Amino acid sequence: MKIKVFAALILGLTLYSCGTVNEKNKGKGFNLFPVSQDIQLGAKVAAEIDGNPTEYPLLDSAKYRDVYQYVYKVRNNILNSGKVDFKDDFKWKIKIIHDDKTLNAFCTPGGYIYVYTGILKFMESEDQLAGVLGHEIGHADMRHSTRQMTDQFGLQILLDILAGDRAMLKQVTAGIIGLKFSRRHETEADERSVLYLCPTQYNADGGAGFFEKITKTGGNRQPEFLSTHPNPENRIEHFHNSKITQGCQGMKDFKTEYQQMVAKLPK
Repeated sequence: MKIKVFAALILGLTLYSCGTVNEKNKGKGFNLFPVSQDIQLGAKVAAEIDGNPTEYPLLDSAKYRDVYQYVYKVRNNILNSGKVDFKDDFKWKIKIIHDDKTLNAFCTPGGYIYVYTGILKFMESEDQLAGVLGHEIGHADMRHSTRQMTDQFGLQILLDILAGDRAMLKQVTAGIIGLKFSRRHETEADERSVLYLCPTQYNADGGAGFFEKITKTGGNRQPEFLSTHPNPENRIEHFHNSKITQGCQGMKDFKTEYQQMVAKLPK
């Protein structure tokens, strides 16, 4: 047992020294996981989701080609802002889950992005979609999942998953989908969303539009992550203030184009 613990410690120190101390990780907090393991873990989580069509029914990308092209266009506008640190390192692959009852989107480590049809139909404009995608990209770009795993589990979770522990992989997958991020991480992702949209034509605080609609509907369809962050009004204000602070000039919302895309989603 002592040998195993010592080996894990040595591996952890090696991974930390080789994988996490570089320019792209500045300001992202302590993380035992190297970036290469974000990529590997994300691929495992994505395979777990893609292999479970009963729980995660994915829209066929060929049948709904126009919808995927539209969402990828928005993703590209974010990635081409020049503000995404791991733009060329992570996959940033998008899948749409056919579930109209769920208001959710999430991004795995390594940049596998999943968006539910429920949230696509709930939002009203392209800048709102850009704001939500920017938020999810921000979680991956700030490496929040592996930072949180470092805080909660340390290195052992990485060793278990790499050793083929499916139960641990399922637990991690459920945690990522459930968006159980800390308040600090949610704030960082909101700020990143504004940062990414600021150089674009979009309203940089487009992400606020989603929360504004949540408050207008009385919270009747609150996404799960709001249960741990009960003050969307504070987040709305923070989006607006971040836009002002950064001097963002974009104003376009592309409502007509967005509604045309939504009309192509399955009923």
